[in-house]
Amino acid sequence: PRQPAKTLWYDRPRYVYLEFCVEDSRDVKVVIEEQRLVFSCKNADGVEFYNEIDLYARVNSKDSREKRSDRSITCFMRKWKEKVAWPRITKENIKPAWLSVDFDNWRDWEGDEEVERAMMEEYAEV
Repeated sequence: PRQPAKTLWYDRPRYVYLEFCVEDSRDVKVVIEEQRLVFSCKNADGVEFYNEIDLYARVNSKDSREKRSDRSITCFMRKWKEKVAWPRITKENIKPAWLSVDFDNWRDWEGDEEVERAMMEEYAEV
């Protein structure tokens, strides 16, 4: 039996971030397409997680990455149109129960490009 992973998202001037909250993940597969993201993995108990998101707008799949940690898998997707705010992550104006805004990382963009660049460099080092 598959179930969706609890997912947090937030918006930045150049990137959109998604965090799939699965501890001790394995067999992680992330497919980032221009208008869609497909995520799947298993946890230590063998529970299968699967999320498919039709994205609000286009992303540059070649300049998008994911990073796995013990507690989650974070995807950062380069927006096709930078500096255009996304009011939501999904194409449809519906909010699945498993999807939430990451208010800890959400903030207004004024002067935020330096912060974002630093975050990207930090991810690149991992």
